Amino acid sequence: MQRVLSSLALIFALLCPFPAAAQSGPSSCSVSSQNLYVRDVLNSFYYWNQFLPANVSPTSFTTPEAYLEAVRYRPIDNTYSYIQSAAANDAFYSDSQFIGYGMSTQTTTTDLRVLQVFDASPALEASLERGDRITQVNGQSVAAMVANGTIGGAFGAANVGVTTEIVFEKPSGEQRTARVVKRLVTIPTVSLTRVVEADGRKVGYLFFRNFVRPSEAALNEAFAALKASGATELVLDLRYNGGGLVDIAVHLASLIGGARTNGQVLLSYVHNDRVGPTYNKTTRFTNPDEALNLSRLVVITTRASASASELIINSLRPYMPVAVVGDTTYGKPVGQYGFNFCDKVLAAVSFSIKNANDEGDYFTGIPPTCVAADDSTHQLGDPSEGSFAEALTYIRTGACSERADVSRSMRRAFDDQPRVTAWQSLLNAW
Repeated sequence: MQRVLSSLALIFALLCPFPAAAQSGPSSCSVSSQNLYVRDVLNSFYYWNQFLPANVSPTSFTTPEAYLEAVRYRPIDNTYSYIQSAAANDAFYSDSQFIGYGMSTQTTTTDLRVLQVFDASPALEASLERGDRITQVNGQSVAAMVANGTIGGAFGAANVGVTTEIVFEKPSGEQRTARVVKRLVTIPTVSLTRVVEADGRKVGYLFFRNFVRPSEAALNEAFAALKASGATELVLDLRYNGGGLVDIAVHLASLIGGARTNGQVLLSYVHNDRVGPTYNKTTRFTNPDEALNLSRLVVITTRASASASELIINSLRPYMPVAVVGDTTYGKPVGQYGFNFCDKVLAAVSFSIKNANDEGDYFTGIPPTCVAADDSTHQLGDPSEGSFAEALTYIRTGACSERADVSRSMRRAFDDQPRVTAWQSLLNAW
């Protein structure tokens, strides 16, 4: 098997080859061979391999996905490890693309709130916008699907041509019906960059969507523009960013820290005892030309901010104050390697991530410094939007506003949000 360097949560430039069992791949693409291959990879590389059950036969399962589900280490690895099609994996990491309708949503007990709509997507063509409420999908009410636990499959398979009829309501109360058809959609990695004034300070705002290969050029362009405008503060909006490649995270963290962090330890990888002596490694900050050399950072997060997004916060905190505004993050201080087999990729948790102070293990998420709502009644980047407004307040005063204290009453609503899993936790889009 040709080893894949890109992982579904992080990328790790390995200096030594994988053991022969991981290199050769399954003996065939029969179900039993695939299942046995997944077992072999887990025995060698799974971070919690000491907890793999010895009495579970891989060949008794009808799919490798079912076998993985049966042996994953619970309660910690309920959502992290997964198997995804190789085509979807390559499209996302190489081109920031996926098959879908081109929108992000938030599930409530009564509807799906539209949070972001991507350019040139079926959702945009259907006139969906941030703040709209989807109330019916294919003739079924969203409320009923949430109640009976079927909302996760409401939009059907991730295949080109899958068609869905939706009923949605605009903020004005107008109700509309639309028919949307899935196709290949491109997620803009840097969706928005702007500069605003806050008590004489030039504050850069950057909405960053995913850590994938096209992100490097987009980040360079965005930071060059912020630097040219004289921005001395930054609000980094990661509210829907489920993670991606670690080299992109290293680049983003270095664009933020610049000369202040250049050459310092950014992160360390910790593997299981079997492969740790070979693969444990430390990665350091660089100093890109476009770096802002910031002395502090404000990050906007939600429960959908995961993996590489959390890595940015954790890796910079030993070197500068990092304030988190919004909601507690997803909680994923571990990463995967991507093992290609047949037409699939196995993304099994293989290492944990520590910062320069040996801090990590935030499995319950990184809590906010200031609690704020993801305010879908305002557009992203609007200084009046709840989380951005709170971030600007923190930059002006160094403290949370009274509005943030009041919004703590919304904690129950945040807690009621379903936790997205596996590939969906990374994509955060339909």
